[in-house]
Amino acid sequence: MTTIVPPTERACERCARQEVWDGDRETWVIATVDGEKRVGRKYCIHEWDINGTYNPVQA
Repeated sequence: MTTIVPPTERACERCARQEVWDGDRETWVIATVDGEKRVGRKYCIHEWDINGTYNPVQA
């Protein structure tokens, strides 16, 4: 059986915005690191660090 394992965190390579997956709300939310929200830049077109090296297929 093959299982798809989606990412649970991501970071923008342009502005350092960080997000984590909230399974209860079924959406991405801004991560908090050391009490500070990692919002990045307001008008950034985010380039997430999830690329071809990430493999969501788990055998």
